[in-house]
Amino acid sequence: MTKTIDLALKSWDVIKSPIITDKTTRLLENNQYSFLVSPKADKNIIKASIELIFEVKVISVNTSHLPRKKRKIGRFVGYRSHYKRAIVKLAPGNSINLFPED
Repeated sequence: MTKTIDLALKSWDVIKSPIITDKTTRLLENNQYSFLVSPKADKNIIKASIELIFEVKVISVNTSHLPRKKRKIGRFVGYRSHYKRAIVKLAPGNSINLFPED
């Protein structure tokens, strides 16, 4: 029981937010969803988190560490914070509602 609760709490820390861009909306046709995840999360943790949060069956998870980008504010130059992208493929018949209707 406590193991399930611990996993549920960690699941919300692993999955930050969905990524909604032109490319990711085209991936929705292939039943693939893109998420911003914690840089320390591995594929097994991401898979378990998606299955627990959205109650779907995940077939595969592809991850990528994106290169850091320069950010300039006035005369100060810095970098954006590091992040990781996960593209999750779901089993046929499963879907995640990213655009809920009110």
